[in-house]
Amino acid sequence: MLDTLLSIETPEGIDFDLIPSGPVARILAYLSDFLIRGLVLFVIGIVLGSLGAFGAGIMLLCYFVLEWLYPVFFEVTRGATPGKKWMNLRVVQDDGTPITLSSSMLRNLLRSADILPFFYVFGLIAMLCNKSFKRLGDLAAETLVIQLAEPMPTTQNVKAEPIPPDFLLNPDQQKAVIQFTLRAEVLTQSRQAELADILGVALGPSPQRVARLQQMGAYLLGKTASPVAADAVDDKDDSKGGVS
Repeated sequence: MLDTLLSIETPEGIDFDLIPSGPVARILAYLSDFLIRGLVLFVIGIVLGSLGAFGAGIMLLCYFVLEWLYPVFFEVTRGATPGKKWMNLRVVQDDGTPITLSSSMLRNLLRSADILPFFYVFGLIAMLCNKSFKRLGDLAAETLVIQLAEPMPTTQNVKAEPIPPDFLLNPDQQKAVIQFTLRAEVLTQSRQAELADILGVALGPSPQRVARLQQMGAYLLGKTASPVAADAVDDKDDSKGGVS
């Protein structure tokens, strides 16, 4: 699999991939929600300012609701808080199903542990120590914050000429090659080279590995070779002793 994709298999035997969200997107989402809550509290404070001690009590109650129930409400009803929505994130269970009320409450109550000793240091350390970028609350609640993927490119975007692999690929390798080919346009050249080097010498000389990997991916995607490319493949097969 490429990068940090998590492969999930449903009870029906259907495979799909989830992309765990990294710390940067989650921090920006948190800051957005923090500003929203702060603005709401500011407006409430202006309204209740003239009520004295009674208004202060109501203000504390509103603070509690916004701090602890705001994320639970939006996660359970919308799948994400407004800040997470803005960053194109969603909170789900580990198996990809919608988050439950109990899981949302647990992950948000444990923010009191994640925030220690100051500004989510424990939570950030926990996120950097596991490939799914889970903070302590996510680990306890068995939840996952995922990045909603852009629609996958179609085979129309694949420019490489399809050439069959010279060696046997197992199903996982075939899937990885296809994902690489479809995502090539959004990967940097250095990242493409790094991924291509995983198969090493099997792809030929290092400078040609990325192109060769894309050609294999085009073949696995079922693209039709141009007449020139087809003739080249036939000549290659003939030089090996003919085709069966």
